[in-house]
Amino acid sequence: MFHNVFFPLLDLPRPYGFSGFRKDFLAGMVTASLLIPQGMAYALLAGLPPVHGLYAATLPLLIYAVLGSSRKLAVGPVAMDSLLTAAAIQPFAQQGTAAWLEAAVMLATLVGVIQFAMGALRLGFLANFLAGPVLSGFSSAAALLILVTQIPHLTGISPSRQDYLPAMLMDWFHQLGQTHLPTLVLSIAGLVLLLGMQRFSTRVPAALLLLLGGILLSFWLKRLGMGISMVGSIPAGLPTLRFPEFGTMPLMALLPAALAISLVGFLESYAIAKSVQHHLDEPPIRANQEFIALGAANAASAMVGGFPVAGGFSRTAVNKKAGAISGIASVIAGLGVVLTLLFLTQSFYYLPKALLAVLVVVAVSGLMRWAEAITLWHSNRQDFLLLLTTFLVTLLSGIPLGIGVGVALSLALMVFRASRPHAAILGKMPGTEIFRNVRRFQNLETDSDTLVVRFDADLFFANTPFFAERIREWSREKGSDLRWIILNLESMNYIDSTGMNQLIQLIRVSDRDGVTWCFAAAKGPLLDQMQKAGLVQMIGENRFFLTVFDAHQAIRAGDVVPPASITSLSLTKKKR
Repeated sequence: MFHNVFFPLLDLPRPYGFSGFRKDFLAGMVTASLLIPQGMAYALLAGLPPVHGLYAATLPLLIYAVLGSSRKLAVGPVAMDSLLTAAAIQPFAQQGTAAWLEAAVMLATLVGVIQFAMGALRLGFLANFLAGPVLSGFSSAAALLILVTQIPHLTGISPSRQDYLPAMLMDWFHQLGQTHLPTLVLSIAGLVLLLGMQRFSTRVPAALLLLLGGILLSFWLKRLGMGISMVGSIPAGLPTLRFPEFGTMPLMALLPAALAISLVGFLESYAIAKSVQHHLDEPPIRANQEFIALGAANAASAMVGGFPVAGGFSRTAVNKKAGAISGIASVIAGLGVVLTLLFLTQSFYYLPKALLAVLVVVAVSGLMRWAEAITLWHSNRQDFLLLLTTFLVTLLSGIPLGIGVGVALSLALMVFRASRPHAAILGKMPGTEIFRNVRRFQNLETDSDTLVVRFDADLFFANTPFFAERIREWSREKGSDLRWIILNLESMNYIDSTGMNQLIQLIRVSDRDGVTWCFAAAKGPLLDQMQKAGLVQMIGENRFFLTVFDAHQAIRAGDVVPPASITSLSLTKKKR
């Protein structure tokens, strides 16, 4: 139906009724209790006043709830996008100024436009080109960078203005003697309490309880003159809806960061949405629809003075565990934030910034992918090196370069693997019609005058030189006795013009040397290509067989016409 495709919120579970609404209402309120403190914390991480984190948790949630294909994904401010936002803006504006906010709003606008356009143009498949190890390496490095950026709030020292690890650690080391002891003690206590509450009960709004307790404690410590840094006044009321004004901000300079945030935010959101979809009766998570929904949510965030948003792992997990069954839960969560802006902002005046930093630390700890790195070390060294390189570049050179290098390495590795696919010499298993890789199976039967080869990829311009070199190398190993080459085509679906020309050239050279090519297991579309290219007519249809065994038997029986006496013959076996 129309609304199922474009407005997934209308596709409610059946039956829904009051029972379904009650589950969504409770889940939305629980999610809001986590979203409110997280929104303020991530706003600080992005270099913005806490209220802008609440703004970014209002209209964007409602928009995603209507357009998003996931029933449980909780969209709003997230640590990764917040850090990327601060890193992108830093070269162009000073934190705390109107220009900084203008740049954040512009960035959210660009992200929204890019994501919406990618979804509308059906380009969701492009996100697949960013390899998983690159995301893992980048996420782990970004998590470490986020943790280090919270050190000033946790210890009460001045924040660093750098965006890569060595400089940030150096700044912190130089200010080590300025650590504010009450702030440090409060941070450690808050961290222990939050982890303890989360461990013993996932249904208790631990973050909200921690902040409420922190507000009371901060009020008491202020009266004692302890000097704990607080959030301060938060403007009451809803944000004013307005279209972003680009002003003097360098639009093109922010575009690379906007593209990176668009892809990273989408990939994280899409992965989270897939991870919480466990029931077969739930609608599928559609990549293009997610791009559209996230793009619209980011555009809405810009309209309310927010910054880039995405799906959050911890909030989505809480939303799911609390019993959410539809996007109505996100609507309720967004309305909870709206009520907070209308009536409760003054309650956060004494909220310690140190406890907001504690929330960030606990939230981003889940971004560390150490277990995946260890698994890759044992199972796939190439992917491990890809993860490690992205991790180190991001840490040592900054987030923009880390993303760029990661994407470049993903594409380079893809091209490298495509240019050197698996290929094997085959031998016949005794007493059977089966041919297998001679390097993986023992006691296979091979003939000194016959080379049986399987190429496990399509033949195109990138891997054609590798294919030709393997054929020449294996032919040289066979020596002067070689008279027949059987190419198993069961793993090949397509040959481009470069590959076809190279194949024809190899056949011609082999024919002149007295070596005859035969082909086995060619699929219909591939055989059509060979006919259109003239290859079938050139060598004769009697060199094509249904199986490798058929080709081998025909050679042994002398049924294959040698190159010097090719005539117009019919197929030995019918095409598939």
